[in-house]
Amino acid sequence: FLIINMRFKTLALVLILFISQQLTAQPDCRLRISILTCSPGDELYMTFGHSAIRVTDSLQGVDNVFNYGTFNFDDPNFYSKFVRGKLDYMLSVSSFNDFMYEYQVEKRSVIEQQLNLSCSEKQQLYAALIHNYQGPERFYKYDFLFDNCTTRERDLLKKYSQNFQVASPIIPPRTSYRNLIHAYLDKGGEPWSKLGIDILLGSPVDKLATNDGAMFLPDFFMKSVDSAKGAGGKLVKEKKMILPGNANASSQNNNLPLILFSLISSLIIIISMRTENWAVKATRITDSFLFYLTGIVGILILFMWTATDHSMCRNNLNIIWALPTHFIAAFYVFKRPAFIRKYFFITAIINAFLLLSWFWLPQQFNVSLVPLVILLMYRSSRLSKS
Repeated sequence: FLIINMRFKTLALVLILFISQQLTAQPDCRLRISILTCSPGDELYMTFGHSAIRVTDSLQGVDNVFNYGTFNFDDPNFYSKFVRGKLDYMLSVSSFNDFMYEYQVEKRSVIEQQLNLSCSEKQQLYAALIHNYQGPERFYKYDFLFDNCTTRERDLLKKYSQNFQVASPIIPPRTSYRNLIHAYLDKGGEPWSKLGIDILLGSPVDKLATNDGAMFLPDFFMKSVDSAKGAGGKLVKEKKMILPGNANASSQNNNLPLILFSLISSLIIIISMRTENWAVKATRITDSFLFYLTGIVGILILFMWTATDHSMCRNNLNIIWALPTHFIAAFYVFKRPAFIRKYFFITAIINAFLLLSWFWLPQQFNVSLVPLVILLMYRSSRLSKS
């Protein structure tokens, strides 16, 4: 009887533990985790789209979105921190309806990829999101290429989804980070933004991107998740568009800066060839203005390179044509003492070297700058003469 009683108690204990385990695991199995990919918008900061993680728990009535792309706009030092690359981005949590409202208003599409994860993986991923939201990991220094809202999600999936592997290349061979950025700017019809970005971003963005690196952009992260495999087969269980939107159609001619710079440079060169008094005066004023502006651009490049935390702005070879010293030289255009003539002679040689080595330097330059560099070379050559 004692033996039977002990066996009964042991069986009962095992049964209780089993039921308890099932009850504990049940909410986790009812978890549904999805990647939300949002299409680009009209503003520059919306050009590259956005992504977030949706967590649904049917048992607890939870439907929240974890968003790594938020920051405190009310910070009194917001603009200063943003320019210097010291602005903290953070993980925020909002209801699914609140998150979607913004995209409904802006008429931007949202695609949902429900992930095929095990109960354990869902539980660990959800726990990691909650832990990151509640702890110091909530805040991070934003880096557009290597640490942004999308790369944070990529890293979570790599950590908590077993055998997370991208099955095929998601970008063409020998594609640089700059090429990927250009694709979005060209598609969005933003040639002036493309020019400004190309001037400020240095050679680090000309490195060749890998599959892993390309996931800094939401669309390529979505493609990676589509082709990835997890422990249970395909990582994506279901994919659907939950909010249709308007296509971000091109609104400008992508060659507009090149056309405009070509016309302006040609006009300035033609006028400078004339010998009339009005032409000579106009040329001197134009020269002073030209070198003054390029000097300011050079100072900005130097500042972004050395005085900020923006890693993408370092080693910027645009400083070859936009020498910061042009800012000072602009004030000597009218009198042109001997030292300034030597300065402009050296400047002419530097710009000639840049044109000859345009396609061989380790940084891709915006083609719209070609007429400007030709103009700088020509006017420097003329100013070097007495």
